[in-house]
Amino acid sequence: MTEVLFVATKRPEPGILADSVDKFRDRGAAVHLAGTFHVARVAEELSLIALDGVHQLPRGLSRRSGSVRRRAEASPLGMRVWLQSQRDRPFRRRARKAQVIVALDPGAVYTVWRLAQYNPTAEAHFGILAALTALDRRRQRGTAVRRAALPAPGVVKDVRRSIDGVPAALMRTATARPVMRSALGARLWRSALSAPGVPVSARVAASRYVAEGMRWAGRTSGAAMALTTAASRIPDLALRAKLLDDGVMTEIAGGIIPRDLHTAVGARLAQADQQYAEGDHEAASEALDRALFLSFHRMLHVDGLSSPLLENAQDHTERLHASTAFQAVARPRGRKTPAISPPAGRPLRLLVTTSANANFLQHVLSRYEDHPRVELRYLDLAARKQLKRVSWAARLMLEDRLAVGATGYRADVERLMRPYLDWADTVFLDWSVGPASMLTTIDPGDTRIVVRLHSYEAFTRWPHMTDFSRVDDLVFVAPHVKDLVTSLVPRLRGAGAPRTHLLDNAMELSGFVRPKPAEARFNLGLIGVSQVAKDPLWAVDVLKRVREHDERYRLLLVGGDMNPRTSVATADYRKRFERALKPLVASGAVVRLGPTDDVPGVLSDIGVILSSSVREGCHVGLMEGAASAAVPVVRDWPFYAGRANSARTLYPEGWVVGSPEEAARRVLDTTSAEESWRKAGGRASEHALSAWDWSVVRERFDRLLLDGG
Repeated sequence: MTEVLFVATKRPEPGILADSVDKFRDRGAAVHLAGTFHVARVAEELSLIALDGVHQLPRGLSRRSGSVRRRAEASPLGMRVWLQSQRDRPFRRRARKAQVIVALDPGAVYTVWRLAQYNPTAEAHFGILAALTALDRRRQRGTAVRRAALPAPGVVKDVRRSIDGVPAALMRTATARPVMRSALGARLWRSALSAPGVPVSARVAASRYVAEGMRWAGRTSGAAMALTTAASRIPDLALRAKLLDDGVMTEIAGGIIPRDLHTAVGARLAQADQQYAEGDHEAASEALDRALFLSFHRMLHVDGLSSPLLENAQDHTERLHASTAFQAVARPRGRKTPAISPPAGRPLRLLVTTSANANFLQHVLSRYEDHPRVELRYLDLAARKQLKRVSWAARLMLEDRLAVGATGYRADVERLMRPYLDWADTVFLDWSVGPASMLTTIDPGDTRIVVRLHSYEAFTRWPHMTDFSRVDDLVFVAPHVKDLVTSLVPRLRGAGAPRTHLLDNAMELSGFVRPKPAEARFNLGLIGVSQVAKDPLWAVDVLKRVREHDERYRLLLVGGDMNPRTSVATADYRKRFERALKPLVASGAVVRLGPTDDVPGVLSDIGVILSSSVREGCHVGLMEGAASAAVPVVRDWPFYAGRANSARTLYPEGWVVGSPEEAARRVLDTTSAEESWRKAGGRASEHALSAWDWSVVRERFDRLLLDGG
């Protein structure tokens, strides 16, 4: 009788396990099961299965030394399972007797390989099917035995042959650090993954093992290449798209711009198109959702110092616009009834709404809550559970539009939002993100819809998912943002597009005009350092250059720190930033003031206000600094530099500089004497107050909201 040992780290599904055991017993095998899952909890279920034995493996490392526990914490799952189980003598005795050892789940593969080293005549496999095939081969050979299918460490011989039908054999080779760290080993496995004639299941399993080994060896891009290489030889569209998706996410998780991003997005879009053509709207929406998620992942556009949208916008979005599924989503649906004009005989019913982010609404709300021509209501969608759920349900929005409202999502939005739309004459929705896509799912009736788009939204999926034929007015905060968004979203350039407006953020700048002490002229200030896009290292570079001339210059950093949990890219940038700051903080050249509720007070000690960002809409912190009579020094934001509209067209001549060297010269020239510094600061303050103060901007808001544009 053939002895078979199953090893599992997760509770096997009883029905599948029972069926598998029956197949082994039909072939004359005795089957034993060992698991790290809680065996006692499923003892009754297991007793109904014709197993020849069940063994509880250690479920933790409480009895092992501290060094072993520390090693386990730093190891992959498979290694941790082996460290738990390796001293279990009954388990090892059973393994030495077995002719076939089977890993039932990925977590058990490494343990099965190690057991095969103690019993070299046993066959070691991952999965029931491979083990049954091996058992049949043994029966055909009679008493002949075969050496373990898992090779000795470091051996990579005929990889094309070993990959075929023996996925368990790949686990050790794929996860051996010496092999994966060597160029030869990595090249051999990539060759194996692209070899012709390999069964799809084996190719997929192998690619995942190789990718795991690459990651373990510290080769993130190699792991992604393993998955994408295998995907290139897989005919099944959904499976190919999944592997390409996983490859892209492997690099994104490592903070690397994916080399095969366009291929992966294209595969997801092709999958969505196929499923849409077949009428499977749910599956099509899932594939389209993934395509959009990958295209507009924040690591690519928000958490870095560049963006594919600006490097080659057309190439980044053309696949999306060519997709038949996306075209169905983007099709304008319009409105049955035009928006009504502002009422003449009663106050305008104005609904101001957003989702959790009311940072730019304070003065707007204050303006209209007591305005004689306005009856105001404010709605924070995030504060109401059901509204929050529908506002950000991207996948449901996509399915609803593919299915033309037959999913129930539209009915939910109608039920939740109609009372607000029926009451309001005008809705002012701040931020063109999820709530804008949600709201335009339904016909607004005769209610006027005004949406404000800042800067962040341009680098997200949401403008591409918003039906702008149901938006009457789209407000931009700056011309360069308008240029970018309208270039990316074709519906904003065609018939039925909303009216567009340029409207500065509401800022009460007069309160920033306070006396500055003479010594403030040596203090450079940067307000906001919590995002990579603020690129504070650029400001540090400027500081170092001016300190070469005069060590009285300091840099004051205002605001909270970057959150390293946001992304790997953010964590990496923060590490570099902290290394650069450490000696400067110690010497007093940099002062970290942290978050504050008194920005006007902080600005009274700042003589030069910097904008070091790679992108901005309108840099509020800079405008506040200018109003305080700090001398503005604005980096020519790289995302927009050289375009028809940019920082150079937004701000007065002389404020914007093209390099840290030019920035340092402007600082030194304007602060060389107290008189010249105060004159330059005074001119900046006059401009800020005359152009951006709420006393000026509020009249433009009145024209937009009260007078219809």
